[in-house]
Amino acid sequence: MIPGWQRLVLGEARITTVLDGAMHNDGPYPIFGKDRSQEEMAALMRANFLPETRFVNHFTPTLIALDDNLILFDTGFGESGSDKGFGKLVARMADAGYGPEAVTIVVLTHLHPDHILGLMTGGAPTFPNARYVTGKREFAWWTSAEAKASDRAENAKMVDRIVVPLKDRMTLLDDGDQVVSGITAHNAFGHTPGHMIFELESAGQRLVLTADTANHFVASLQKPDWQVRFDMDPQTAIATRKRVFDQIAVERVPFIGYHMPFPAIGYAEKLEEGGYRFVPMSYQLAVANAAN
Repeated sequence: MIPGWQRLVLGEARITTVLDGAMHNDGPYPIFGKDRSQEEMAALMRANFLPETRFVNHFTPTLIALDDNLILFDTGFGESGSDKGFGKLVARMADAGYGPEAVTIVVLTHLHPDHILGLMTGGAPTFPNARYVTGKREFAWWTSAEAKASDRAENAKMVDRIVVPLKDRMTLLDDGDQVVSGITAHNAFGHTPGHMIFELESAGQRLVLTADTANHFVASLQKPDWQVRFDMDPQTAIATRKRVFDQIAVERVPFIGYHMPFPAIGYAEKLEEGGYRFVPMSYQLAVANAAN
């Protein structure tokens, strides 16, 4: 049985990843590798000891306790997912020792449903004491007339209903802006027009929250140039994947990916043939912190 939450320490930061839910889907082809053949995907899955026609997608918000703040990155499906086995964030936060009222900042890496639906419960903010943070470009796109007239209009309506009412308590970030001291936003466009990743640095240690830069731990990482159905601008998303994971791999920095296998924490090893191998974290940070 998959545990509902996992905790680790990085420098002075206390990090908790929380499984909002897991979805069993047909695929990964053609959701992943939509510009490739089904046999190419099947061969990739076989080489990695994975089923060829089914995959599991995890949804993992992250809490970071740093200084006087408890910062939540993305909110899962909320009450809308309760009948499908999702929306477990708040209950599992409680298991981990946190109530929703303890959250001081909610960061939205981008404004897709599985990241924003948990903002509201019964028409009221789920995290009543929080202020909100998202990318300036992301907010501008989803609230634009262009978005509302596009094939993503339903998502834009959802943003109007769930995110826009929180605007007065929201800070909009540009590339390089800080959420708080030690957590920096970086542009990572392509998955959505304003998708952002966030770098945590504490006591000389670093970690990157990559959000939806990669959505499958094999298909997106070993084949970063394969197109993904979820990416709104596939070519920009490919360039972003390579840039972000090149840096993570070369600098040997751990990362948390929203859709990586729970607990969603690991490293990226650069492969000689191109692409990256996901290396799940085991005891690296426990040893590093014990030595300090």
